[in-house]
Amino acid sequence: MQPISVLLVDDQPMIRTGFRLILEAEPDITVLGEASDGHGAVEEARRLSPDIVLMDIRMPHMDGVEATRLLSESGSPSRVIVLTTFDLDAHVVDALRAGASGFLVKDGPADSLVSAIRTVAAGDAVLAPRVTRRLLTRFAAMSPEAESAVPARLDALTSRELDVLRALSRGLSNAEIAQALGIGDTTVKTHVAHILAKYGLRDRIQAVILAYDCGLVTPGTTGRA
Repeated sequence: MQPISVLLVDDQPMIRTGFRLILEAEPDITVLGEASDGHGAVEEARRLSPDIVLMDIRMPHMDGVEATRLLSESGSPSRVIVLTTFDLDAHVVDALRAGASGFLVKDGPADSLVSAIRTVAAGDAVLAPRVTRRLLTRFAAMSPEAESAVPARLDALTSRELDVLRALSRGLSNAEIAQALGIGDTTVKTHVAHILAKYGLRDRIQAVILAYDCGLVTPGTTGRA
């Protein structure tokens, strides 16, 4: 198995050094390089093709939101985890809309960082933390420029797929969805895959944003804040 390759992007050298020390202690993770702003992030991601870009949101010259958008629009295979100092940062949702696969608070525990990288590298998204649900609830409707990028209706989904999408929007895991709907884990995974495929979505976080944008769920109705 090839180790998970990571690009570190932050304008503070000490932050990058700290993350490097944490990640290089893991046998299945390797740090390919570093960048100090969004321009550098895009250039290095294109040059190195890391599995994961650990991207600070607030940086000079080009922020992490724009860098994430450029990588996503270019078809880069690298998946982005955005970093923020504040757990209720409006820019986080903009980054998720732009194509990020999750976010972390910088002062979180080291094992959360490692776990998130492994989760996103495996093709999933970092959606479970309570703070993510609070962010989506508070800021989901704050970026009208993104609304034209998603379908206005969800006619392509079956009634069961709509049930699964509602459950995703509450931050439930596959196992929790299976229990709530009385179906098997494998069936849940199939429904999630169908939802993503029908709307060209990259992962579960993009599916949650779709649900908000289409009015399937609204801020304050997720039920698990």
